[in-house]
Amino acid sequence: MDFTGKSKAEYVKNTFNTIAKRYDLMNSIMSLGMDNSWRKRAVRIVRAKQGMEMLDVCCGTGKLLMEVSKAVSPSGKVTGLDFSEQMLAEAKKNLDNKKDIELIQGDAMSLPFKDNSFDGATVGWGLRNVPDLRRGVEEMTRVVRPGCMVVSLDMAKPEMPIFKQVYWLYFKWLVPVFGKLWAGKKNEYNYLYK
Repeated sequence: MDFTGKSKAEYVKNTFNTIAKRYDLMNSIMSLGMDNSWRKRAVRIVRAKQGMEMLDVCCGTGKLLMEVSKAVSPSGKVTGLDFSEQMLAEAKKNLDNKKDIELIQGDAMSLPFKDNSFDGATVGWGLRNVPDLRRGVEEMTRVVRPGCMVVSLDMAKPEMPIFKQVYWLYFKWLVPVFGKLWAGKKNEYNYLYK
C-alpha cells in the first residue's frame, strides 16, 4: 500500500484526524447500522463486569468505551487510548465527562501501562491500522492480567462467492462515495477498504 511517503502510523494518524467529526456517522453507514450491536457483543465476549478496570486501545470517538463503561459501572474504570488528537476530542464530547472513563493519547505499539494492569482489553476497528499487528496484540496481552481477555472487533473480507463481490462493490466503490457525500473525504474512506 502506498502511504505517499509517510510511515503507516503517520498516515493513519493524519487520516483519522481528518475524518474524526464524521467517523461515527460513517461507521453506521458502512456497517449498515450493525456496529452498535457488534460493540455490545464485544463487551460480552471480553467478560466486562461491574468493578473491573478495562482498557480500550485505538478508542477513537469512544463508542466502545461507553459500552464497556456500562458493564463495569458504577465501581469500575475504563481507560481509552488513541493516538489521534481529533478522535480523542470527539470521544471527550461523546463521553460528556463520565468519571469512570479516562482518555489518554498514546501509541498502541508501546502502551504506557505496567504489565498486568487491566482486567481485559478491547480494540474496535483498530488492529488494521497498527504498523505491526503482532506487536499491537502483544502489547495488549502484556497489560492484561493472566486469564483475562483481549478482544478485537473488526470486519473481514468475505471469501464466499457473491458475498465477496458484494463486499468489494460496497467498500471499494460505494463507501468512498458515501465518505465524499457525508464526510467530504473520499480518499480517506478508500483506505478503509485496503
